Amino acid sequence: MNTSALTSMTTVAPVALPAKNPMLTRTGWAAFIIALIVVCAVAPVLNLWVPEGSMFHMSTYAVALLGKIMCYAICALAMDLIWGYTGILSLGHGLFFALGGYAMGMYLMRQIGTDGNYKSNLPDFMVFLDWKTLPWHWTFSDSFMATMMLIVLVPGVVAFVFGYFAFRSRIKGVYFSIITQAMTFAAMLLFFRNETGFGGNNGFTDFKRILDIPIATPPMRMVLFVLTGLTLLGFFLFARWLISSKFGRVLQAIRDAETRVMFSGYNPIGFKLTIWTISAIMCGVAGALYVPQVGIINPGEMSPANSIEIAIWAAVGGRATLVGPIVGAFVVNGAKSWLTVAYPEFWLYVLGALFIAVTLFLPQGIVGLVKKWKGSRHDA
Repeated sequence: MNTSALTSMTTVAPVALPAKNPMLTRTGWAAFIIALIVVCAVAPVLNLWVPEGSMFHMSTYAVALLGKIMCYAICALAMDLIWGYTGILSLGHGLFFALGGYAMGMYLMRQIGTDGNYKSNLPDFMVFLDWKTLPWHWTFSDSFMATMMLIVLVPGVVAFVFGYFAFRSRIKGVYFSIITQAMTFAAMLLFFRNETGFGGNNGFTDFKRILDIPIATPPMRMVLFVLTGLTLLGFFLFARWLISSKFGRVLQAIRDAETRVMFSGYNPIGFKLTIWTISAIMCGVAGALYVPQVGIINPGEMSPANSIEIAIWAAVGGRATLVGPIVGAFVVNGAKSWLTVAYPEFWLYVLGALFIAVTLFLPQGIVGLVKKWKGSRHDA
């Protein structure tokens, strides 16, 4: 056998790697651009320029409600990254949401200045409790730039420290979920105490200005609405990019078979800790956007029930879809806003029944149901 023949027999044919999927399909980009136009152009026009008597006017109540739900949608998206794509169910993400909210609330309380009831540079609750000076953790609360950093750093550092010890200890499954719930419950009890300097059970409220601009005016409310919408869309693109990268594929492999990932030479701890911290920061940013629009932050935001609701939004919309949790946040909170007014005594029963129904009959959520319906139509 000659050399050329032997070479041709031993040469391995190159393997064709699959083409990388685009971040969004053409339809996806079209929907994204439409959402961007609605947030940045349509909503401001309908609220600020269309007369109140017109059927096309967008009321201030609707602006505040949609802004609040978009903050919730950011939390649901953050939950999808760790639960839907990594298989880590957290029942304590309400803590990170509240930490970001408290960081923003401290700045807003300092912006009140001497316009409070006691005409003091100290927040009213500190004057009432006979505090003479600000506590040390309020040192940078009068700086907007420092507040923006704290909104990211505080939830991120708390999540990193907790996750570092939890993941290194190999805590998984229901045990991890219970520990996260205990964490947020302990933090809630801590923030309820007056001596911690966070307003006790009343928290922070009566905000007046942000960046020395009145906060209760329609233009400022619309600015906050637009910022929230842009943040949600930005986080969605970031999450889509992250999941489509090699990092995202490793996360999904950890979700499906963590032991095999370890045998393949990857250390799951670093991947889980990174996505856990990113998810917490996203919730902190959502909390910071939530507080000036709602006008209050108190320890109730750390209640375990609030963290459970975040998981319900992701489950109802559809885990591991990114779009699904956003849809779930809008559907569940829209229903909550209507039912708590029309039939307030039935809301918790409806919420529980919804979660059970989705778990039993719609494991892929609303988005999964829509995909299944489209597939059946295509087959027909």
